[in-house]
Amino acid sequence: MCFAFHVKTNEKWANTNLLIKKMKNDNSLFQKQLAQEALKQSFIKLNPKIMFRNSVMFTVEIGTVVMLLIIIYIAISGDKNQGSLAYNIVVFIVLFLTLLFANFAEAIAEARGKAQADSLRKTREETPANLVLANGTIQQISSAQLKKDDIFLVRTGELIPSDGEIIEGIATIDESAITGESAPVIREAGGDRSSVTGGTKVLSDKIKVMVTVQPGESFLDKMIALVEGASRQKTPNEIALTILLAGFTLVFIIVCITLYPFALYAKTTITVAAFISLFVCLIPTTIGGLLSAIGIAGMDRALRANVITKSGRAVETAGDIDVLLLDKTGTITIGNRKATNFHTFNGTSRQDFINSAVLSSWDDETPEGKSIIELAKNQIDMQLLNKQVESAKFIKFTAETRSSGVDLKQGKRIRKGALDSIKDICQKAGNAFPEEVMDRVKQISSNGGTPLVVSENEVVVGVIELQDIIKTGIKERFERLRKMGVKTVMVTGDNPMTAKYIAEKSGVDDFIAEAKPEDKMNYIKKEQQQGKLVAMMGDGTNDAPALAQADVGVAMNSGTQAAKEASNMVDLDNDPTKLIEIVEIGKQLLMTRGTLTTFSIANDVAKYFAIVPALFINAIPALQALNIMQLASPESAILSAVIFNAIIIPMLIPLAIKGVAYKPIGASALLIRNLVIYGLGGVIVPFIGIKAIDMLVSFFM
Repeated sequence: MCFAFHVKTNEKWANTNLLIKKMKNDNSLFQKQLAQEALKQSFIKLNPKIMFRNSVMFTVEIGTVVMLLIIIYIAISGDKNQGSLAYNIVVFIVLFLTLLFANFAEAIAEARGKAQADSLRKTREETPANLVLANGTIQQISSAQLKKDDIFLVRTGELIPSDGEIIEGIATIDESAITGESAPVIREAGGDRSSVTGGTKVLSDKIKVMVTVQPGESFLDKMIALVEGASRQKTPNEIALTILLAGFTLVFIIVCITLYPFALYAKTTITVAAFISLFVCLIPTTIGGLLSAIGIAGMDRALRANVITKSGRAVETAGDIDVLLLDKTGTITIGNRKATNFHTFNGTSRQDFINSAVLSSWDDETPEGKSIIELAKNQIDMQLLNKQVESAKFIKFTAETRSSGVDLKQGKRIRKGALDSIKDICQKAGNAFPEEVMDRVKQISSNGGTPLVVSENEVVVGVIELQDIIKTGIKERFERLRKMGVKTVMVTGDNPMTAKYIAEKSGVDDFIAEAKPEDKMNYIKKEQQQGKLVAMMGDGTNDAPALAQADVGVAMNSGTQAAKEASNMVDLDNDPTKLIEIVEIGKQLLMTRGTLTTFSIANDVAKYFAIVPALFINAIPALQALNIMQLASPESAILSAVIFNAIIIPMLIPLAIKGVAYKPIGASALLIRNLVIYGLGGVIVPFIGIKAIDMLVSFFM
């Protein structure tokens, strides 16, 4: 029974994983199922309570209702002063379609997120959990019964039932159901990669995990809530733009009202349909209808990049970032610093130094420590060293001491660490620090390596050389960021010489060498005091304060719970370079909103030249000079303008959701580009579109 349940659950997860992958790779905007749901929501969103949140489209809805009342009035009374019944019906239909198109833009963006949420929800069904009781026995319960601080056991082939931290063991885990990546990852107790996510699968070994979340607050629950966008809050920039659009709407209400006395003076009758058409065409309905879709699509693009954002504000802020703090390891360099050479001093034999280096790394879980043992494994007697470490006291590496080591029972004290740390240990004991060691450290550092100094009983015995490789193409990426006005800062525990070498080779603007956790925090605060917005990425508990302080904090999904809670974004791929991509997504969001706002305001010019002459041309023939499009009649001019005003919204939905093409250029260059392409284009396109529609409309009138 239990085996069947596991098989069924695993098959369900496999199917869901395929669904998520398909959705992330599917660039089609109008999939049949999504379009049908969006169309349904377009009608539901006509509810005035919902429309009221968008002041621009709410006024259009009021105008549509007024037109419906006019139609009813004409149908009952037969009054021809407001134009023919057919003409008013067409205006009403076009205004109604304008509302539907605007609602559809928002609904299709929401539908994409909700479809992803539905796929994820299928994975949230209960799975069995092996609860470890206080007496050490195992009791199988449902995952829904797990509470925070419970401990459960997961074996090979089983699904992890809840989010937690590994407290015992190491395992290979398949996280593809969450990240979409097929390559398994290693998670182990005691490090910054101890965090596991509910729903992922253990492929080998077994682990004990402590639950870190309450029921209903798991990563998957939060992910579903975020992608659905049901509780999505408007960002500050979005609120500011909404207020601006409301201001434009108010101004054009006043403009339309003041036209009435002019019409009386000119002895011209202006129909209600004409007034409403003018008003709807002049207010920025294009951006008003697309604004929500742009914001939702920004979060959707982040999700498709495997980044979970806790708010739309985080994505938007990423686009305004001035300073980017990046860890050297894994972001700028490959990240697997390996020991490449042993350098001895003070007459120490090479074999004795290698033994000391291995003993100092015996309990070192860092990649560097493991690489030292790997380099020395064919040059040491493991049985001899095993005897030496019996009853030994191991000194763990910390960011504060920047050293690690071992105190052997024979009385020998071995330390391994950064230059300044070991130098301080030796000098405090009254021992000189050899000049030749300083020279070798400088030589290693100037070649981009990292020197680790080793001491025995507070006397330097040698230096271990570590080497890392700068990632291909990283310099070009930093150049792109520089063009956008973003300052890049490398954070590293390396000494200043190594840090300077790598900074120059990689092209970063600044660096923080021998960095401690508080150094990151202090740097962020210093930049923020100058009015700068700062972004950083981290994965450890010691990164949590800086992640919380940063304007955009991105935590790796493999990182600790503290780091994920302090950040406002989580990267599912655990890719240190993802921060650069997040900045580009944020800038694309801001560029898209700016370009469509420019286009929306610019195309009002053509609609003005279409409708205003049509209103007064019979009373004031001189206005014929303003009829530069040579529209057939006042009625066809008004219909052509409102039809263009309606159809331009669905035509721009793909641009709003996919975003404008990203260009790494400065603010002034971007402004000029927007004005030329979308400003000038926003003036020219409506002239062509309205004229073409007029030719078609006049054929039927």
